[in-house]
Amino acid sequence: MPKAIVRVIAVELVGPHSLALRFNDGALRRVDLLPELEGPVFEPLRDPAYFSRVVLDPVAGTVVWPNGADLAPEFLREFPEEGVRRTKKKSPNSALQRPDRFAARR
Repeated sequence: MPKAIVRVIAVELVGPHSLALRFNDGALRRVDLLPELEGPVFEPLRDPAYFSRVVLDPVAGTVVWPNGADLAPEFLREFPEEGVRRTKKKSPNSALQRPDRFAARR
């Protein structure tokens, strides 16, 4: 059975850089996007007044801003909820790394 296409179906501004999002699978997410607003397209969104101009594009199924910036709905669906720390994934090679031989001497 094919996987359903993820779409944002509702958006609400809930903070300077935070959005409350509803997805077509019923999921709700409250996300703070400030850490992701890097690069020339996203730089204007660091201004809370500009960020607040977010709208839902029902054709694309995601959030967009007047300068053309948008974020993939899949990215938003998997983005950690506001207040939840993002953790780095452990390297798949971590089991192959040698222990620090000098740790016991410290």
